[in-house]
Amino acid sequence: MSEEDHLLEPFKRATVATMRALAENDELEVTFGKGAVTVRGHSVEVPLPTVGCSEQELNAIRGMGDEVALKLRYHDTVAHRTRTPKAGPAQELFEWVEDARIASIGTLRMEGVARNLDANLDALCKQQAFDLITAEGEAPLGIAVGLLVRQRLTGRQLPASAENVVRFWRDYIEERAGDDIESLRDCLHDQISFADRCRNIMVDLGLASELEDPSELEDNDQDTENIDENQDPDAEYAPEDVVLDDDAMAEEDADGESTVVEMDADMDMNDLGAEADPDESPNFSLDESGRIRVDVNYASFTQEFDEVVKAEDLCESEELARLRALLDQQLIPLQHTTSKLANRLQRRLLAKQNRTWEFDLEEGLLDAGRLAQVVVDPLNPLAFKQEREMKFRDTVVTMLIDSSGSMRGRSITIAAMCADILGRTLERCSVGVEILGFTTRAWRGGQSREEWITAGKPSNPGRLNDLRHIIYKGADDSWRRSRRNLGLMMREELLKENIDGEALIWAHNRLVTRTEERKVLMVISDGLPVDNSTLLVNPSSYLEQHLKYAIDVIESQSEVELIAIGIGHDVTHHYGRAVTITDAEQLGGAITEQLAALFDVTT
Repeated sequence: MSEEDHLLEPFKRATVATMRALAENDELEVTFGKGAVTVRGHSVEVPLPTVGCSEQELNAIRGMGDEVALKLRYHDTVAHRTRTPKAGPAQELFEWVEDARIASIGTLRMEGVARNLDANLDALCKQQAFDLITAEGEAPLGIAVGLLVRQRLTGRQLPASAENVVRFWRDYIEERAGDDIESLRDCLHDQISFADRCRNIMVDLGLASELEDPSELEDNDQDTENIDENQDPDAEYAPEDVVLDDDAMAEEDADGESTVVEMDADMDMNDLGAEADPDESPNFSLDESGRIRVDVNYASFTQEFDEVVKAEDLCESEELARLRALLDQQLIPLQHTTSKLANRLQRRLLAKQNRTWEFDLEEGLLDAGRLAQVVVDPLNPLAFKQEREMKFRDTVVTMLIDSSGSMRGRSITIAAMCADILGRTLERCSVGVEILGFTTRAWRGGQSREEWITAGKPSNPGRLNDLRHIIYKGADDSWRRSRRNLGLMMREELLKENIDGEALIWAHNRLVTRTEERKVLMVISDGLPVDNSTLLVNPSSYLEQHLKYAIDVIESQSEVELIAIGIGHDVTHHYGRAVTITDAEQLGGAITEQLAALFDVTT
């Protein structure tokens, strides 16, 4: 056992005991890993703190475990599923109010649990950048209701990051729904009655049009009577996730166990729309220039507010210089890694060396290195060399970096380091390199969502947010001119939501039309696409399936070579060639092995 494992052992024992007690399940299996909390049946994996972390961070991790345990005990998945609105702000409200009910039960029972849940809520709100909201249009009504319900039920002050959402809506909510919110106290332990009163709150706030007819709820109850209520679908659970259309996600397998229905990463993505459009086929995914069509089984409500922008246009020059200095400080410990990587790749790439020598020939130029052998044995015929031309394919590399809110903190710092190391290294090797980023212009929809609301909220609108695609460095720009732009990644307010499929196609289509013979696209990301405004009004797998389509077309039909680096999350189930890193210290080994093998020169 390592020293770190030894130091964390008391934490593990205490966490397991606490979660089993809160869940009232002595057989609950608790394991520890990295990333988000995951729940599979009666097995739970929770993250481990780092040795030396702050008390607030430690309490937040404890709060994750406490919330999961309370949910396992007090939350009926089937009852919840049958009463959840299928889309829109009403669904978001319903999810957050139910989370508030569960958190309230634990908070009112134990002060220690209350502190942990508060810390977890604060971490969650900061992760979703609620603390950076400055206008009412950025503050989601449904989440504000859930937070206000939590405050009213527990009697505890909200963390500042959560209060920053509620403050825009508090008077509006209390004026219209204050009495119904107060009535929730009477049914805290009755989930069905609580859900029914929650629906009254939706009516108070003008969200009645997004509710199902009660008769449909009764039909759903009948359809699910035979489902084991203690059986949770195999799914990843994170408190911050918005639960979407669980009916479409779970079904019973042949053994009667609940499983998640997911599209296999290897599935032909063109099969997805076969029924809707029989004319779709792989042959039509690429145009004559090799560019991928974006609109295969996918649409955007409007592209009017999308933008492709250079990094220097998003930030004042002085601020950009300050952010670049922050990045340079992070890179100091990796100077040795940078040199090692550059030297190794330079030997592999040989981008400017288009000639080589053949040795041990019977005729040609005398090999000076064999001069001593010639003096000793003048009749040795293998002492000559001949220069010959070596075939080498010019190479260009595009790095596409996830610049979303989930990358805040250490993840985006690692990604920026990765871009800096690779950018400098590849330029030393005379390989063209382009560095791109992708995010959205606003949280939760922006102008695209406002236009959709104005249009009467048509169903299945497609992508419902304003894209922001960023050019940190163009392939033809010099590193000296562009290096400062990478500091922009350190600006937290830039990081919002991520729509990976369109970003991947955008980067690919820029790359595929270049003249270099070898084209490489490297994606640096922390997981799957997330945009609540889109997922709330479309199928829950809408963005993920479009990402799978883009990956499938590139890997099976395009001349572009695609690899992925997952920052803290395993991306191998989507990308055929991928590696996962969790800390900056792994950059050297991971990138060296991936790129050195990828760029091997064959003659």
